Amino acid sequence: MSVALPVTIAFRPAVPTDFPEVRRITSDAYLRAGHFAGDHPYMSVLEDVEHRAEHAQVWVAEAAGKVVAAVTLTFAGQPYSEIAQDGELEFRMLAVDPECQGGGVGRAVVRQIVEHARQLPGIQAISITSATFMEPAHRLYESLGFRRARERDWYVPGEDVLLWVFRLEV
Repeated sequence: MSVALPVTIAFRPAVPTDFPEVRRITSDAYLRAGHFAGDHPYMSVLEDVEHRAEHAQVWVAEAAGKVVAAVTLTFAGQPYSEIAQDGELEFRMLAVDPECQGGGVGRAVVRQIVEHARQLPGIQAISITSATFMEPAHRLYESLGFRRARERDWYVPGEDVLLWVFRLEV
C-alpha cells in the first residue's frame, strides 16, 4: 500500500479486533528494520499485544480505512513505563507498517500523540526511549521538537545496549 503525502490518519485506541494487525505491523517493522532477530526475547514482548492492552494503552493509526501504525502509551508507575516521570506521557513500541514507511505516517502518529497529550490533565511532557541505532527515529523526534534528555539515558539490563531518552514539553 502506498500512502501519499500529506498523510491523513485517524488515531484511536485499539480494539481487540485490531490486535492481529498491531502484532503483524509491530513485528514486521522491527524485523525489517533489522533491530532484532526473530528469536530475540524482546520480540515476544512486542508481539504480546493483549498484555500491552491490559497494562497500558495501545493506539492505532488508520489511513484509508486500514491500520497502518501502532503505538503504546503509558504513564509513570504503570507496568509498561520505562522512563515516564510524574506529569509525563511515555510512548513506546511505535511501529509503522513497512509498506507505508517513508510516507509521513510516523510523523503523523507522533503529532497525534502530542495533540492527545495536550488534552490530558496533569501531563506537561512526553518522553520516549530510543536505541542509539534508531537514527531515523531520532531525526523524526528532533524535527518535531523533542530534545535529548541525556541525564536520563540508560542501559538495557543485562545487555550492552544504550537507550537514549527524548522529551517534549507540551
